[in-house]
Amino acid sequence: MLTLVTGTTGQIGRRFVPRLLAQRQPGEQVRVLVRDAARGKRFADLGAQVAVGDMRDEETLREALAGVDTVVNVAASFRGVPDEEAWAVNRDAAVALGRAAQALGTERFVQVSTNNVYGVGRGRPLTEEDESRPGGAMWGAYPGSKAEAERELLALKGLDVRVGRLPFVYGEGDPHLANALHWASRWAPHQRLQMAHHADVAQGLMRLLYAPGRVYNIADDAPVTTVELYRLNGVEVPAGLNELTDPDPWFGITSNQRIRRELGFRPIYPSVWTARDAGAL
Repeated sequence: MLTLVTGTTGQIGRRFVPRLLAQRQPGEQVRVLVRDAARGKRFADLGAQVAVGDMRDEETLREALAGVDTVVNVAASFRGVPDEEAWAVNRDAAVALGRAAQALGTERFVQVSTNNVYGVGRGRPLTEEDESRPGGAMWGAYPGSKAEAERELLALKGLDVRVGRLPFVYGEGDPHLANALHWASRWAPHQRLQMAHHADVAQGLMRLLYAPGRVYNIADDAPVTTVELYRLNGVEVPAGLNELTDPDPWFGITSNQRIRRELGFRPIYPSVWTARDAGAL
């Protein structure tokens, strides 16, 4: 089996690919798509094939997908990019990749998405059956484009599409945990954030890669509060935080019961505190 992975130089991709390569079975190969050949060297040194080009280019897609059995589309554009770029990468390029894979006979397509596609909360943990309800403070081009990409990819005939919806991802030197304080100053002290460690994201994606299924939330067992985020970062809780309220206590809080029940997923780090105690931040 030959697996093509996109988005390999981002925070998720560059941690996922080494794990995928390390767990290869005999006869399994991995190809990475990078825009800069130099940035593919670390993956080549680990045994990956390297394809160079922009996934928004049709010729690049044809060459990168040649002989590929499975695609894992990790590529994403978010936070601070123009809306046009978010739509171009997260929806247009993802769908073009799916259609090219379909046309070339690729069997399986794993789309990495976000729990923000659910939009507003439901008064309980969000499940994969919940439809998108656009809205909330964090709705915008990123979740909107990811939601549309999911819909269009899942509608493709003859391509086995699986979707992994990720929460806030952290760990292994990723600055994401520290960066969260940029937004946390506007959150109520008890507001919660659903999380998943990079090791568990990789575990979840590999389960989607090899097991049948469609849409799965990949998440740990214990969302953290705003106050906990400050404590994890060793920063004093700012004055006045207690005066803030949470307009949607269930925004982004997802259930991981389907992936646990159907694919045997068990978080290596059930909470960020477990990861901290293990020295895995």
